[in-house]
This record gives sequence, structure tokens and C-alpha cells, in this order.
Amino acid sequence: MPNVNEVNPSALSQAQHRAVSELLRVAPVADDLARRFREAGFSLALVGGSVRDALLGRLGNDLDFTTDARPQDVLKIVRPWADAVWEVGIAFGTVGAQKAARVGDTERTFQIEVTTYRSEAYDRSSRKPEVSYGDSIEDDLVRRDFTVNAMAVALPEKEFVDPHGGLDDLANRVLRTPGTPEESFSDDPLRMMRAARFAAQLDFDVAPEVVAAMTDMAGRIEIVSAERVRDELNKLILSAHPRKGLSLVVDTGLAAHVLPELPALRLESDEHHRHKDVYEHTLIVLEQAMALEESGPDLTLRLAALLHDIGKPRTRRFEKDGRVSFHHHEVVGAKMTKKRMTALKYSNELVKDVSRLVELHLRFHGYGTGEWTDSAVRRYVRDAGPLLDRLHQLTRSDCTTRNKRKAAALSRAYDGLEERIAKLQEQEELDAIRPDLDGNEIMDVLGVRPGPVVGQAYKYLLELRLEHGPMERDAAVAALKEWWAAQEA
Repeated sequence: MPNVNEVNPSALSQAQHRAVSELLRVAPVADDLARRFREAGFSLALVGGSVRDALLGRLGNDLDFTTDARPQDVLKIVRPWADAVWEVGIAFGTVGAQKAARVGDTERTFQIEVTTYRSEAYDRSSRKPEVSYGDSIEDDLVRRDFTVNAMAVALPEKEFVDPHGGLDDLANRVLRTPGTPEESFSDDPLRMMRAARFAAQLDFDVAPEVVAAMTDMAGRIEIVSAERVRDELNKLILSAHPRKGLSLVVDTGLAAHVLPELPALRLESDEHHRHKDVYEHTLIVLEQAMALEESGPDLTLRLAALLHDIGKPRTRRFEKDGRVSFHHHEVVGAKMTKKRMTALKYSNELVKDVSRLVELHLRFHGYGTGEWTDSAVRRYVRDAGPLLDRLHQLTRSDCTTRNKRKAAALSRAYDGLEERIAKLQEQEELDAIRPDLDGNEIMDVLGVRPGPVVGQAYKYLLELRLEHGPMERDAAVAALKEWWAAQEA
């Protein structure tokens, strides 16, 4: 099926028929489920993102349906039919199910959500929407976020339902709201973040009136829970065009409420004057990091790229020679990263990893033309730990100079560092750097029981290992005894 982005308006009716055909071809479960709803006296329609994605030629195994049946009625219909059913979203009118079906010669597993016609709105103080059920698909579609998500295919009639011109907007690659954007964003302020997310995912433009409403109502986002904001931000960052979404979030003022460290970078001059501001440098680093990803979108790497310089505003100094410096911005930035990500309810592990990458992203710049000792290289690897590959990617991405000779020199220097790391890893198993004696051996040599002294001895031997590389056991024992004698003196 051709991408609807390539279809001119005169061919839109053909696109409608192709979309219906695509839906029926890849989702044979739809008719089967619709018949069951009809037999029970209810209607069913494929809706929203499923219809949009069919028109875009990218429909997968996630199918969204809407119905006039209430959730308990949906459960009665779906339970005997589905392979699995879950009720996590039933308070909001959604029943989830899983169903395996044969499509051509392939067995596929479909993830299905059936949601009762509904309308929802936030009051001025609650973080949770109030849900009320409706009786018509038209009322359901008008409450949806954007016209491209407000299309449906009524089943089993295969009637295309598009009361708000979503197909035209899809062809024109524009995001508009079914009603006024002010009403839409008042009902659910998270839709402002979703506008930025869809712009980034689909590479669509946002209609001027929608941008204006986002700008006027940006502060309303604070009523939404941090978890919901975080989830939208993640989808935006992991999209194919995150710059587009991030620019919209910053330009409308949303970022001032959800990620204020990002717009703060706009006012800062990069210390090497490579760009007019650190904000632009940051977006380039993000895009360059994306180009180095080896196994698909990497949230840890992308967050580190986005946040790596957020410590610059707090550390900016104007030097006597006219330069601008940002001494220790990586340390300050790591602390700021931890604070912001914690506020957005990220997992402790992700907060730790991203903060560590921010803290280490400047370490390479002390490497120069290869003056590091083997000890320094070992410490670099030890400090990066399992994040070493991402640190390689982040460090390379952080070079945005337009000076080709300088960029080539930095690239060669990092090539040299990676070669040294690889050589030492081959010789010394750097990935598992540990002292040459373990805790039990330390206690046996020193004749002590478990306690603080064992940890101190372990740390001492680890420093020896980092400084000098692997030691023979006899040498390690002798060094440990010498250290112990000094402690007792």
C-alpha cells in the first residue's frame, strides 16, 4: 500500500479504500471480534492509531477498537474468545486482550484494546481524568487528541468514519485537533506533549492554532503526573525526529515546566564558539549519537546526549582573556541530571547510568594526543564499567566543531584510545578489573575476620591493580603484608 504522504488530495478516496483493504488483510481478527459484538447487540470499530497507521502503511500487531458496550459487557464478549485478557485499564473503560491468528501463512499474535465510547476531562486540581461513557462513535471521535487519530472503520460494515478531516490532515502531514485546541488541551493537558511526540514520530507539522494554544496553555501541563509526562518524553526522544519535537516543547514553553534545563541552554555561549548557543550544540550531539546507535534507539544514550551539558549555565564564567569557561560543568550536570530524572520518576538504574555518562563525558579531553598512562586507561574503563560503549558513542558525538582538521584530530585521538583499551582488555581482562587477591585471601593472609579492614585492604590492592596491571600472587601477598605493616606501625 503506498504511503498516504505521497497521495495527492484527488486520490484520497482511493486511499480510503486501500486503508480498509489493508486493515482487513493484516487484521483478520477484526471481523471475527466484530461479529461477536454484533451478536451481543453492540457495535465495534477499529479506531485511532490503528487506522492512521494503516493509512501510513505501517499497521502492526497492536489494534485499538472502540465500542458502545460498557466494560463489563466487553469482558463477557472477549473472555471466551481471547487467549488472554487483562483489566489494568478498566477504570478508564479499556479492556486489553491477546489473540493469536493466522494471517496468510504466518501465525501472528495481536495485542488488542477495546475501549468504551467515552469523554474525559481534568478538573483544575486533579491529576487524574474523570471518565464518562458515551453512546455514539461521533462523540467518541471528537474527544480524541488529533484529527489523524480521530478516524475509524466501523465493523463489520467496513464503513470509513472521518468526521473531522483526518485523512486530509494525514495527506498534508499536519496535526490539528478535532475541536478547538483550547478545549482539547483543557480536557487533557498531556495532549500538548503528545503533539510534540507525534510531530517527532511522524515528522508532521503542528497547525499554527495548535502551537498558539500550546504556548498559551503550557503551564497547564503541571496538572499532569510526572509519570505520564515522562512516558511521552521518552517516546519523543526515541522517535526518528526528536529535534522536531524538542524544538516544539522548548518554543511553546512546555519545556520550562517539564525539562527547564533544556531551554536554559539557549542563553549560553559555547566555550569554543562552535555554535551560537549550547542548546543547538546539544541537539546536534543528540542527532550524532543517534547515528552511532547499533541496535536501535537507545534511551540511555539519547538522554545522556540531551542532558550532557545542562551544568553549563550554573558554571559559566567570563575569563579575563575574554573566553567563556564552564569548569566542572560535568560534575554539576550529573547532579542536575539525577535531580531532574528523579523528579520525572525514572528508574533508579536509568538515573544512575545517565548521570554517570554526563559525569564522564569530558574525561577523554584530558587524553590529548595519547599521553595517558596504562593506569589512566584502566581507570577510564573501570569508571565507565558497563557504560563504556555508550561513553565511546557520547564522547564521539560531543565533537561538533566545524573545523574539519580539528574534528579529524579528535577522531584519530579517540581511535587511538579505543585501540589501547582493546589491547589492554585482551591482555588484562579489563572488563572485570579486580584486585589480585579476593576478600577470603586477604583475611587468610592478614589473619583477620570480616570487617572494615578487609575493605580497606581490598581497595588498596585495587589501586595497585589499576596502577600497575596484574600482579603475580606472591607479589600481591608481599604488597598486602607491607601495607598491613604500615597500618600497624
